Amino acid sequence: MRRCVAVALLGGLLAAGALGVARASEEPPALAARVTAGELPPLAERLPKRPLVVSTDPEATYGGELRMLIGTPKDTKLAFVYGYARLVRFDRNYQIIPDVVERFEMAEGRIFTFHLRKGHRWSDGAPFTSADFAYFWEHVANHKELSPGGPPATLLVDGEPPTVEYPDAWTVRYRWSKPHNLFLLDQAGAAPTVLYRPAHYLKQFHAAFTDPAKLQKLAKAERRRNWAQLHNRRDAMYVMDNPELPTLQPWRVTGAPPAEVFVAERNPYFHRVDQRGRQLPYIDRLKMVLVDKAVIPVKASAGEADLQARYLAFDQYTFLKKNERLAGYRVHLWSTATTAEVALYPNLTANDPVMRRLLHDRRFRRALSLAINREEINKILFYGFGVIGQNTVLRNPAGRDDLRLTWARYDPAQANRLLDEMGLAARDGRGFRLRPDGKRLDIIAETAGESTEQSDVLELVADTWAQVGVELLSRPSQREILRRRVFSGEAVMSVPPGAGEFGLPTPDMSPSWLAPVSEEQLQWSQWGLHFESRGKRGQAPELSPAQRLVELYRRWLVSTDRAERARIWGEMIEINAEEVFTIGILGGTLQPVIVANGLRGVPEKGIYAWDPGAHFGLYAPDTFYWQGGKR
Repeated sequence: MRRCVAVALLGGLLAAGALGVARASEEPPALAARVTAGELPPLAERLPKRPLVVSTDPEATYGGELRMLIGTPKDTKLAFVYGYARLVRFDRNYQIIPDVVERFEMAEGRIFTFHLRKGHRWSDGAPFTSADFAYFWEHVANHKELSPGGPPATLLVDGEPPTVEYPDAWTVRYRWSKPHNLFLLDQAGAAPTVLYRPAHYLKQFHAAFTDPAKLQKLAKAERRRNWAQLHNRRDAMYVMDNPELPTLQPWRVTGAPPAEVFVAERNPYFHRVDQRGRQLPYIDRLKMVLVDKAVIPVKASAGEADLQARYLAFDQYTFLKKNERLAGYRVHLWSTATTAEVALYPNLTANDPVMRRLLHDRRFRRALSLAINREEINKILFYGFGVIGQNTVLRNPAGRDDLRLTWARYDPAQANRLLDEMGLAARDGRGFRLRPDGKRLDIIAETAGESTEQSDVLELVADTWAQVGVELLSRPSQREILRRRVFSGEAVMSVPPGAGEFGLPTPDMSPSWLAPVSEEQLQWSQWGLHFESRGKRGQAPELSPAQRLVELYRRWLVSTDRAERARIWGEMIEINAEEVFTIGILGGTLQPVIVANGLRGVPEKGIYAWDPGAHFGLYAPDTFYWQGGKR
């Protein structure tokens, strides 16, 4: 923590020096005319007294727009995600550092004090102060009509909300009686719990500050049921589809749905500057063009996007690469740092009593894992770029990185021995093993039917499982149907939609995905629900290793010792490696990233991860620029 505070103080000192050399000629050219006309104050008056100083390419210059293709109007949220202005954020080493706040302090893992930047302003020029935090906490999060369920779950520790204090206009403090190790992680996330609101704007839609009759009239005009619906619709901090709502992000959206093109213009009051005192962002506008998701790879390959990764997949890489020269772009391959791009999730809470007993026997899970030829899958489908092995981390916070291939090397002979040892030696006329009840040992892997990649992997797995006498079938369905079948116990095995977890964790990141603590975890959804509901719903874990994982996770939540948190990570990883609760196939696969010729500042090698990292956000798109300043 002392390191984080020191970084914040150093940033403030550098910022003060940078401002000393800032001149009117260093105004972003797109804003210069407005400053001259008196529509905007000069740069020195728009920035905080101590802005955040960012080291950038010395050749960076202002100007131009950045085009991206989006597949739904809700993708306007990318202005928030990629903008990645957070109270605190991850640096490229995945350490949490100050951003919007000038500095922060943590005591006993349960008291968090944020010191705001004096003079920081919203995108409309209004002051950003602790009053904006008070408005959210007192008039939104704890207002029964705006938040019927109470404060966000991310702010509760064992059901306890924080005590929030505002010592002065530039200080906010959150206090719990127990450590809250998830708090800063949430704040640095791709979709954080936004703890503040532009009170000066939203008060006009709140019954505590505006005449209820006026609000009712306005709600009726906008076809809202009441003032609360009206307020919640205007309060679009994350989605950013209300152009009137002030923001702290580097760009502010200027239009609302329905539309086919969404433009986000530079925020004149953004709090970051480069080492020469020039206000970021360098690029003046984001242009998000709405098209059908299915045609985004084709349009991107025709040069219709300047920066694109969303809706592109690795199996399109060769197609995208062929059009590089003609369309005027480069294709980078970034690591996804995923624990598993494709994995099989045995449902340990399945209803079928026979299959449940088999799945609870770790010899069965190990045998299924050993009967997968991961090398073949990697070569055929991923050109050898994947990292084969279990659904586990690529880098262990405890330092032990030799567990990925535990029970994951292709060894059909050992798989056969384990299955025979379990008493599954009898086979039918086609060579498939028989269950204890005499039925054929077949397993249906249910998928969301969204990925041809998953289907191709399952075909190859089916071939090698057949060689050890297990029949694998696949059943595609809609995502929500898949989830319901797993939650209800009807599904015996599933292939979750989307990639696995982030594979490069630090001890400070949550190991929740390694323990049964959420209904969303498809390998033990009912055990996870039991944890989430505090024993009121679901089922208690039946296997002792799973019980131990819950104990370890509870300890991680309250540990204020970083070394202990690392040890907890290590033990949880080892348990999962030995127990094979999920059957990973390969991870760390690659994400194509299209970068237009002339666009600079985008790393050639990067990590494309949702959380942590906010995809491009980790690499500060406000520092991307066009060579020559135009595109």
